[in-house]
Amino acid sequence: MRRSPRDALGVGALVGLYYYTYALFSIVCGALLDRLGGKAVIPAGIVLVAIGAALFGLGSVEAAQVGRLLQGAGSACGFIGAVYLATHGFPPRSLATAVGFTQCFGMLGGSAGQFAVAPLIHGLIKWQQFWWLSGLVILLIAVLVFFATPAADHDSPASQGSWMKMFAPYKEVLSNPQSYLCGFCAGLLFWPTTIGDMIWGIPFLHNGLDVSYAEAVNRASMVPLGWVIGCPLLGYLSDRLGRRKPVLIAGALLMLVSGAGIFYLPAGVAPPYVLGLLLGIGSGAAMLPYTVIKEVNPDNVKGSASGAINFLVFTFSALLTPVYGKVLAHVAGGGRNEPAGVPRSRLMAARRHRACNGAGDVHARDRTARTRERVRLYSQASVLGSYPKGGPPTFGRSGVRRPQIFRIGSVITRA
Repeated sequence: MRRSPRDALGVGALVGLYYYTYALFSIVCGALLDRLGGKAVIPAGIVLVAIGAALFGLGSVEAAQVGRLLQGAGSACGFIGAVYLATHGFPPRSLATAVGFTQCFGMLGGSAGQFAVAPLIHGLIKWQQFWWLSGLVILLIAVLVFFATPAADHDSPASQGSWMKMFAPYKEVLSNPQSYLCGFCAGLLFWPTTIGDMIWGIPFLHNGLDVSYAEAVNRASMVPLGWVIGCPLLGYLSDRLGRRKPVLIAGALLMLVSGAGIFYLPAGVAPPYVLGLLLGIGSGAAMLPYTVIKEVNPDNVKGSASGAINFLVFTFSALLTPVYGKVLAHVAGGGRNEPAGVPRSRLMAARRHRACNGAGDVHARDRTARTRERVRLYSQASVLGSYPKGGPPTFGRSGVRRPQIFRIGSVITRA
C-alpha cells in the first residue's frame, strides 16, 4: 500500500472494520431476506464483496478501509442467505445437517485461503492482482447465483407495506427469550475459535510453548479444519437423534477437554495436531443454535432469526475480544503475548520507543523476560546433560541467579 497502517493499532482497526459491518448488516440482511427473498438479496451481497475486493487491491489505506466495510456487509448477506436457502430448501428433519454443511464450506474456504493465497501472492502474482482477480471471479459467481436462486413468495407480512415494516419480524424474534439463549450459546461456542485461535492461537504456541512459527501456523489451522468436519457431523447426529441439547453439550465438553489438554498437558503427551482438530470438531456444535432459533420462531421470520443470532454472536465476540486481551496480558505477567499478524521487528521497535520515553514498566517486563529466558536455557542444558559452571542457580529475593555459561554439546551459550 502507498500508506499502510504498520502499527498494531492500525492493522487491528483495518481488520475490525469487517466485523463492524458484518454484525450491522446481519440485521439488515435478515429483514431484506424476509421481504425480498434470496434471489434479490444474496447476489447483491456477493457484488458488494466483489467491489470491496477490487477496492482493497487499489493499494491505498482509504480504499482498503472502504473495501473492508463492503466485504463485511456483503459477507453477512452470503452466510445468512445460505442459511435462509437451506431452511427453505430442506425438510426440518435435515435442517441441522444442511446448516452444518453451510458452515463447513465457509471454513473450508478459510483454510484454503490460508494455505493457498500466501504462496500465490509471494510467488506467481502480486497481492494487488490477486484482489482484482478475486473481485472478477466473485462478480461472475454473483451472476450465477442470481440465475440459480429461486424466486421468493411475497406473501409474508414483512414483504408488504412500507420498507420500515420489514424490521417488524425482529420484534417477534427478539421478544422470544429462546432467541437470546441461542445467541448466548453460539457466542460462547464461537469464542475459542474467533478469539482464542484466530487472534491468540499462533502467539500462544510460538511464544508460550516455544513452537516454531511455521509449526504454530500449522497447528492453529487444525481448528478451522476441525470445523469442516464437526459442523456437518454434529448436525447429522443431531438430526439423527432428533434432539439438539445432547449433541450441543457433548460438543461443548469435547471443546473443554481438548482445550484443557492444549493448555495443561506436558509436551509430547498428545500428538501435536490432534487436540486442535478435536477442538475444532467440538466447535461445530456452534451451528446447532442457528437451527434451534429457527425452530423456536415462526416460519415467516426465519431470515430475521438468522440475522438476529448472527448479530448477537459477532457482537458478543467483538465485546469480549478486548476483555480477553486484558486478561491474557494480566496472566502473562509481562511475557510476550502479541497478536498474530504483527511483525516482531515492529513490536521490538515500539518497545524501544516506549523505553526511551521513560516507561518504567517496560524495564520491569524486560527483566521478567530475561529471567524466563535464563530459566529456559538452564532447562535446555539440563535436559541435554550439560550443566552451567558453578552448579544449579540459587533462588533469592531477586529471583533466579543468572548462570554465567551453558555448555550445550560443543556450543557455549552465555546468558
